[in-house]
Amino acid sequence: MANLKDIQRQIKSVSNTQKTTRAMKLVSTAKLRRAEELAKRSRLYAQKMNQVIAEIAGRIECSKIGGIENRCFTQIENPSMVDIVFVTADKGLCGGFNIQTIKAVKSLLKEYKEKNVKVRLRGIGKKGVEFFKYNETEMFDTVIDLSSKPEKDRSDEFIMTSIEDYKDGKIDGLHIIYNGFKNMMTQELHVNQVLPVDTAEYDCDKSQTSSMLEVEAEDEERMLDSLVNRYVEYNMYYSLIDSVAAEHSARMQAMDTATNNAKDMVKSLNVEFNKARQAAITTELIEIISGVESMK
Repeated sequence: MANLKDIQRQIKSVSNTQKTTRAMKLVSTAKLRRAEELAKRSRLYAQKMNQVIAEIAGRIECSKIGGIENRCFTQIENPSMVDIVFVTADKGLCGGFNIQTIKAVKSLLKEYKEKNVKVRLRGIGKKGVEFFKYNETEMFDTVIDLSSKPEKDRSDEFIMTSIEDYKDGKIDGLHIIYNGFKNMMTQELHVNQVLPVDTAEYDCDKSQTSSMLEVEAEDEERMLDSLVNRYVEYNMYYSLIDSVAAEHSARMQAMDTATNNAKDMVKSLNVEFNKARQAAITTELIEIISGVESMK
């Protein structure tokens, strides 16, 4: 039979853990409300920006507009080197939030390795960076404290290296991988090809008649470059915003589960404690009765 003091010690320890996880859940819930609001406000702009860029790329591809030869809108059949940018959290205790992103990165790395394509891995977030460093995966560059506190200027500075290298022909593709916010209970993994702009879903015949957008050969290269820069920069920034909202959502769920598990464990330990105490009392009563009987 377990020692009563040991059981009491376990009950106290688990109860303290339960208080901690409940507090962490409340903190994550409060942070989630602010992050969710920002993500929702930013999502519509990001979607419209992506639609406009995809349509411009599609029109250039379909119409073969003379004079427009922007590398960002040109599909590259046999890439030699690509950039993969991933976003993970700086902290843990958020369930499988980080591991889902890491698995997606590993899968894409494997895919490019099989095609003999070199990859420059660029990491944002302590958990993902530490994982790949521990597994001795070569990384081009890393940022530790940006995913927990997204800043537009730092985000733009980070992604600008990939933009310029793509335009200069040093790399032939750019992917951004992150775990985004879907709702309070669900996160959604995103593996986005940002450059070159994907035109696979663009319907030339339908869009030519339904769209109000016009792309002319006289459109200045600087204007298209500026638009592409803003498109990539905002995709990077939005991925950080969306990721931090998803992180708080995942941590809230993880801490809620941990709190409930601790509660169940305390109940189980209380039952065990009562059984042990009852057994001890029964043993003492038997000893007393036996002693009295022996004195008769």
